[in-house]
Amino acid sequence: MKFMKFYIIPLLIVVSCFAKSDALAQSFGEDRAGTESFQFTKIAVDPRSAAMGNSNMADAVDGSSLYWNPALSARLQSSNLMISHTSYFAGINQDYFSYVHKLGTFAISGSVQYLSSGDIIETTEFQPFGTGRTFSTQHMAAGLSGAHQVTELFSYGITLKFLMEKIEEVNYNTGAIDFGFHYLVGDTGLRFAVGINNFGLDGNPNGTTTRENLDGIQEIEPDEYSSLPTRFHIGAAYDLIDNEQSRLVLTGQITNPSDNAEQFNIGAEYAFMGQFFVRSGYEFGVEERKIPSLGGGVQLNVMNRVFKADYAYTLFERLGAIHRIAISFSL
Repeated sequence: MKFMKFYIIPLLIVVSCFAKSDALAQSFGEDRAGTESFQFTKIAVDPRSAAMGNSNMADAVDGSSLYWNPALSARLQSSNLMISHTSYFAGINQDYFSYVHKLGTFAISGSVQYLSSGDIIETTEFQPFGTGRTFSTQHMAAGLSGAHQVTELFSYGITLKFLMEKIEEVNYNTGAIDFGFHYLVGDTGLRFAVGINNFGLDGNPNGTTTRENLDGIQEIEPDEYSSLPTRFHIGAAYDLIDNEQSRLVLTGQITNPSDNAEQFNIGAEYAFMGQFFVRSGYEFGVEERKIPSLGGGVQLNVMNRVFKADYAYTLFERLGAIHRIAISFSL
């Protein structure tokens, strides 16, 4: 109980601060969309969570925990390596790598999220069909995480992140932290989680770019700082069915982003014999979403190691489909 008081009291203070700030901004709702930079950090990195409607911050007990809630990395039974790839819209690709090293009840981990736009043809108001040049954007979040399972029921974790965005010849760099808590409600199959992502400083621009106007080509040095899309999450998961043959997990999550209206996500995963998985989920409050996300996976024991492969399909009405694949190994 002393551990619980020590960690939950600061958590309640943080939650109350966010509640006050939300009360001031809630009237703006979706009018805040597009007001923050580093938007790539809001793109889910793993197929399991994406297939379950991005509702997994209370149940991501794998390498994706470093993205959703670092507290869950301490609940892994062994060290874990995960690699995933996301085929995003318009030829944009995202890759994710994570490694969780277990040390008893502690976990020390590292992760990298990298997104690239590919080559983009440059157009201007004077040359709308192209200037003959191409440019690209690169986006990266590299994190170092630590987590501790204090008791069988309670764990916490924190991630220190370096964020980078490169647009043409201009770089934006900053630092941020993610932290989260996870609590099991005894043997009921119910668990809760609370977390904050991208809490940090504004990005500082470095570099110059060129623009053509009526006075010719001019060199421009950006002087505006880029703020972070901070997100506050509350999530829950419940094992509706849990026996040797079948397991059905239901998940739910409320996300309060600093640059948009609140979102409510739900998901479900059915596992057969602990080897075959079917998943689905839906995101309320997200434009363009008309049908639930879908996905599946397989888990095999190979030479006393657990091997997992997962896939997710997400469809947006006008933007099209997103495909995600991932593999992970227990070590």
